[in-house]
Amino acid sequence: MNTYNNTSFCDGELTADFQFYLFPITYILVMVFGLLGNLGALYIFVFKMKDKSPSSVYIISLVVADTGFLCILPFRIHYHLSGNDWTFGTVACRLTGTLFFSNVYISIAFMSCICVDRYLATVHPHTYLRLRNSCCAVAVSVCVWSLGGAVILAFIFTSPDMHHTEGRTSCFENFSESEWRTNLAPYSTFSLVFGALLPLVIILVLYPVVARRIAQIKTRTASGALRIIYIILAITVLCFLPYHLVYLLHLLWRTQVIRDCSLADGIYKARRVTMALISMNSLFDPVLYYFATSYCRRNCTWKLPKPKRKQGVYAISKKLQVK
Repeated sequence: MNTYNNTSFCDGELTADFQFYLFPITYILVMVFGLLGNLGALYIFVFKMKDKSPSSVYIISLVVADTGFLCILPFRIHYHLSGNDWTFGTVACRLTGTLFFSNVYISIAFMSCICVDRYLATVHPHTYLRLRNSCCAVAVSVCVWSLGGAVILAFIFTSPDMHHTEGRTSCFENFSESEWRTNLAPYSTFSLVFGALLPLVIILVLYPVVARRIAQIKTRTASGALRIIYIILAITVLCFLPYHLVYLLHLLWRTQVIRDCSLADGIYKARRVTMALISMNSLFDPVLYYFATSYCRRNCTWKLPKPKRKQGVYAISKKLQVK
């Protein structure tokens, strides 16, 4: 039985035994199909696309973040299959735990960059043509990675990691009240406000307005931008928003703003579910990659083998279309 015993004001134990099935099943599906989609996308964007647009630069960064996240999932799968008992040591716990949660905020940042890029391309095409040089996108990506890397390093070296309770070793959970008060609350508040809530407000509030404006422009670029925005909105609503709403409640509970034990038990169970949901963004992102580039729409399709036909006008026209 999984318990959460570090609360000083709740006499009962918080349980969520379903997580021992939910997490391994979800993570295995996300890892297998997510790796196929992301590694395939990385190959196409790096080796097949000759001209790198600003969107492709952001997408490559998003693919790298997703791939790094997927590579640490085997550790999390083993952890949950072992009844939340960590056996890989302190360094691996700090590294995998930090990368697991940092992927969330890096993904949100680059999705926001993709939305801004599509908005400029559609609504302000002249400005976009002046900024189309990928150097600007590279500079923005370097800033995002630098800021994210600095926060990751600071968290790796200063955050608590493992706890030994009831014969098990917990990794990045079951923190004590003092650890939340002195260390985790400031980190959590900063990442929640600046890493999630502000970008989510931009995506959920501003981009429906942007979509309405773009819908008035009857061009292929506009319709493509609309698809990208709708996909990002869907990923945000399904994966990111539930997790951060529950995480806000979780933060209020851990800082003793919420003191009701029955509510705390519900928050704990909901947090297990939303942690599984948020991992699925790495599974859905390849859909975004497909619609974000004309190369993928032209070439990344599954085709059944066709019977050979006699050479003629059809074969010539087909070759001309490929060009």
